[in-house]
Amino acid sequence: MSPLTWIAAASLVVWLWLLLGHGFYWRTDVRLPGAGTPPPSETAGWPAVAVVVPARNEAAVLPSSLPSLLDQDYPGAAEVFLVDDGSTDGTAELARRLAEGPHPSPARPEGLPLTVVSAGEPPAGWTGKLWAVRQGCSAARDRMPELEYLLLTDADIAHRRDSLRTLVSAARSAGLDLLSQMARLRVVTTWERLVVPAFVYFFAQLYPFRRVNRPGSGTAAAAGGCVLLGAAAAERAGVPESIRGAVIDDVALAGAVRAAGGRGWLGLAEGVRSVRPYPGLADLWAMVSRSAYTQLRHSPWLLAGTVLALALVYLAPPISLLAGVVAAEPATALAGGAAWAVMAGTYLPMLRYYGQPPWLAPLLPGTALLYLLMTVDSAARHHRGGGAAWKGRTYRPRTAPEEDAPVESGASEGAG
Repeated sequence: MSPLTWIAAASLVVWLWLLLGHGFYWRTDVRLPGAGTPPPSETAGWPAVAVVVPARNEAAVLPSSLPSLLDQDYPGAAEVFLVDDGSTDGTAELARRLAEGPHPSPARPEGLPLTVVSAGEPPAGWTGKLWAVRQGCSAARDRMPELEYLLLTDADIAHRRDSLRTLVSAARSAGLDLLSQMARLRVVTTWERLVVPAFVYFFAQLYPFRRVNRPGSGTAAAAGGCVLLGAAAAERAGVPESIRGAVIDDVALAGAVRAAGGRGWLGLAEGVRSVRPYPGLADLWAMVSRSAYTQLRHSPWLLAGTVLALALVYLAPPISLLAGVVAAEPATALAGGAAWAVMAGTYLPMLRYYGQPPWLAPLLPGTALLYLLMTVDSAARHHRGGGAAWKGRTYRPRTAPEEDAPVESGASEGAG
């Protein structure tokens, strides 16, 4: 057997293990727990919920997202706290105008109350988003003494009218301290069709939802666009203070809650979607590369291992198939083709979830190559002295505690 045959065989073994032994990450049927159980009764009362929305220069998406929060059909006490994180595009003023519009919710015709909070500049050691979350949570606790839940949601996330009611009911029925849904991202342009479903697929491969949701599991993760967090669990975990410098804040939040003895859940959403567009490759590249190397803990060794793993798992199968056909090596072609077929098969459920055609499944190796290049670019930026960039802030690599503060830059990143 040639070296390429061995590589193809190794890739096939890995794919068979991913198919059967990695938490069935490729399945898309992980939905809200307790969906068939009745909601809290009116006599028992619905818990008070604060919806905290950090927003920095989000005027372009707020008209499509904020009304969906103000119009929530929630019978209990609920209020929206939009935290203006130093916006220069009129985000705060637009939010106030949107709150004055018509609100057709049967439960609350006047709409949920809106409080706009000014975050101010984050102190040293804080990311801008987590500082905004802290200010929103503080305002919520001051205004709502009976607060039981915090819904942390991004400014680009639109919610179905029953979203808050469904989330609270699911969390209570399953006894969860943290419940997170991966919002359905926008898939409209050609690049979004190629890259976005793969983004969610790779996330699920990194954090298999069934493994995350297993009691006692050591794997913790959340999707930051939609996180329902128990107020008591937040206090026990000391969040957001305990994760104040985290760039990948959703996973850090889930880890802190898990470390404090809390129980979390993560799944795909039906009534929660992102309205943020990523029309071109440059927009999607910025979304991934801004934090990819942070995910690897800024380790050159983890980067090298990731590149080799991506090459073995995603690039070797099509290369082996084509090389085996050209060189008349049937074993190489068969192993490479089988691995490619398993790969494409595991991608099909995610494509169906996003309403995309199945012929995109065999193109996954090309998309994986793009992600590999994005990750390498993220590392290159880091070693050039850059850091994770978002909305005009660049978070420099940590060299000393006082250097954790964001650095303002003139260019605004399109990533959310």
